[in-house]
Amino acid sequence: MNATLPITPPVAVAPRAEASNVEAVAALAARRQTLTEQLNRVIVGQQTVIENVLLTVFCGGHALIVGVPGLAKTLLVRSLGGALDLRFSRIQFTPDLMPSDITGTEIIAEDPTTGKRRLEFLQGPVFANLILADEINRTPPKTQAAMLQTMQEQEVTAGAKTYPLPKPFHVFATQNPLEMEGTYVLPEAQSDRFMFSIHCTYPTHAEEEAVVRNTTGVETASLVPVLDRDDILEIQKLVRAIPVSDEVIRYAVRLASWTRPEDSHSPKYVKELVRWGASPRASQYLVLGAKARAAVNGRFCADYEGVRSVAFEVLRHRLILNFHARAQKTTPEEIIERILHDAPQTP
Repeated sequence: MNATLPITPPVAVAPRAEASNVEAVAALAARRQTLTEQLNRVIVGQQTVIENVLLTVFCGGHALIVGVPGLAKTLLVRSLGGALDLRFSRIQFTPDLMPSDITGTEIIAEDPTTGKRRLEFLQGPVFANLILADEINRTPPKTQAAMLQTMQEQEVTAGAKTYPLPKPFHVFATQNPLEMEGTYVLPEAQSDRFMFSIHCTYPTHAEEEAVVRNTTGVETASLVPVLDRDDILEIQKLVRAIPVSDEVIRYAVRLASWTRPEDSHSPKYVKELVRWGASPRASQYLVLGAKARAAVNGRFCADYEGVRSVAFEVLRHRLILNFHARAQKTTPEEIIERILHDAPQTP
């Protein structure tokens, strides 16, 4: 669906990159390749999915990985944890999971020397660098909401105290299609906190044969960590330092605003089919994603094509369609594709 549309972008003049950042960008492309090779030892195919997962890490964001069971969504995130020297934690979301099972809880602890009792906070599994929220939409919205503060402010409040989460902090949530039994819709506020919605598709026949061959034998692939905490924090700083022109920023804002039916500039089909459009977070993530795309490809400034390359992942989970659209079986991807075709790259 992310096909390149035949539009020739005008030249946008971006600020000049610093020499040190130019060298760091060149090094990042090689490190991304090494990291991809590690993941390919375990994951067969799904190259676009892997690329978008790595972009999420390099941007310092969170991502939804959506697909039917059996497409290696969980394996991909676990493998990412093996290829990164970070503290990894998996949370299996189930209907009976409680918010305190995620964030932690206060317990009564007794001082062995004085015998006095005090409240002590017992950290939950969310206190890690890389969180796998497995099948996040199989738990009710009350429990899903426990992730709101962690994903935005990167902290947990328990009682009268607030506890910071370790940096870097990333949540990768796997999600089954909503049409499947036992699933709940993610609250809009939580869905909007995910930078990307990454969709997994079925493998090709050749890829599936390779999966069967690799997983039914006696040998198992082992992963070697190639990036640590400090490396990732430096990469995230580098991505934010990538220059971007005002024209490209205006284009990203234009794409996001055209998804909003109440916007005076949005096209007629958006007003007819969309109930709620993308928030300003979408504009931020379009630009940040374009910066990361430029950096991993060895370029020194974000451009229009970089914005367009992440548009589906940034926008698809932020568009809430109305009944008319659902009756016509219109998908968010179809609307995004029309917006990419119609939205001008100059005012």
